[in-house]
Amino acid sequence: MYEKLNKEDTITNGDKMTYIERLKNDSNNDDDYIYKTIKLGKNTIDIVNIETITSSSDINNFILKRISFLDNLKVNDLIDYLYNYLPTTSINKIKDYEALKDKLLNGYTILIINQNNILAVETRRDLTRGVSTSDYEKTILGPKDAFIEHYNTNLGLIRRRIKDVNLHIKTFNLGRYTKTKTSILYINGICKKELVDRISNDLEKIDIDGIIDSNYLKKYLNTSKSLFPTIKQTERPDLASEALLEGKILILVDNSPEVIILPTFFIDFFHTSDDYYQKSLNTTFIRLIRLIAFLIAIFLPAIYVSLTTHNKDSMPISLLLSFKTQRLSVPFPAFMEAILMIIAFEILRETDIRIPSSMGSAVSILGGLVLGDAAVNAGIVSPIMIIVVAISAISGLLMPSIEAVNSVRWYRFLLIILASIFGYYGIFLGIILILTNLTSTKSEDKDYLYPFAPINIKEQLDGFIKLPSKNKKQRNPILSDNKVREK
Repeated sequence: MYEKLNKEDTITNGDKMTYIERLKNDSNNDDDYIYKTIKLGKNTIDIVNIETITSSSDINNFILKRISFLDNLKVNDLIDYLYNYLPTTSINKIKDYEALKDKLLNGYTILIINQNNILAVETRRDLTRGVSTSDYEKTILGPKDAFIEHYNTNLGLIRRRIKDVNLHIKTFNLGRYTKTKTSILYINGICKKELVDRISNDLEKIDIDGIIDSNYLKKYLNTSKSLFPTIKQTERPDLASEALLEGKILILVDNSPEVIILPTFFIDFFHTSDDYYQKSLNTTFIRLIRLIAFLIAIFLPAIYVSLTTHNKDSMPISLLLSFKTQRLSVPFPAFMEAILMIIAFEILRETDIRIPSSMGSAVSILGGLVLGDAAVNAGIVSPIMIIVVAISAISGLLMPSIEAVNSVRWYRFLLIILASIFGYYGIFLGIILILTNLTSTKSEDKDYLYPFAPINIKEQLDGFIKLPSKNKKQRNPILSDNKVREK
């Protein structure tokens, strides 16, 4: 027997109101709320949908055409017919007014039979773009598809790769007004249960007006004070699937093309999914290049400032004379010169990102070549400083994560300031501060520098060095209970 609504669900402010009246009152009778009433003998069907998020063709073909010829049916027969014979994969019996609003706002069409029996039929309009390539995670080899802003599509891209019933999903609706569908994905038997419980508890505590994108969750999931990111995001389904197989957790957020991976370690920012599509020797070389570029990006400007300010005696005479000659016409100290050039580069980079792509290259070339050459000729900066800052800036862009690139910027500024005050001692002090910060950092209560601190020799064989694909390796012991996996 169909369960009718409780009478108290139709009471508002002490006055009995129909569901249609309550909807009109709550929605301020907005224009995109569509109301239609159909008489079938003694029965009345009120049809409600939101025009902007529902498909009118689906409503016409699968609902209106089906019920237009019905007449003289009893209430229970009408409900049974609609529930069992409407050609849709998703139709729900609604028991209260809050559930009615939730379904309506999620693209369902509401059928109210005789004012107290309610069905919700899924008629969502497709408002998403098609699957395309990633804009910022470029790939040479491997799959080209990327996540989009549609939850079901993103989930399908993962299930397409991991065809196992142990891929579990735990769903939340976050945001008081947005009620954004947010899910935790993990592989049961690989991912540790305490990790799932910990992240679930963090999500359940979130109480804000709305979640518009996965980036909104970072401040609730990231409790670390490290400048280097402890949360990794990706648009690549293959990279997300690889993380699941390692025992990590994914967080999918509706309306967001980026998936969060937790926990994240320092070494993860030197890895890309392309690494597993190439020969191990080539991958090892590329990873070492990324490490060298990371060190150049952070330390090169600081070393130059130290050499020209405090530690001139550590340079060969010929190099010292060359630096001195180039800086004769520069009115600023090396520290100020470096800061000005780095800020100028950051302005050019931000301009290149924000302006239309058809103009971006032209503006970058104009700023980099013309303004740089003019600055040297005007004696504002020295040629060697332009070389140092350019090499440092380009090296910082080699890391695959944009958040890691942004963190390099702050480490670079820190070391330049320390080098300008203390010279080499300041650089050594900066190294100690950075290492202290990284070693004390946790990602979901896991050591951020693992497998280097604490040390794990076996895991380091897929750190900056990659084993041949035919070799088996141990799963990450701090993430997984399942011991062996193929790489």
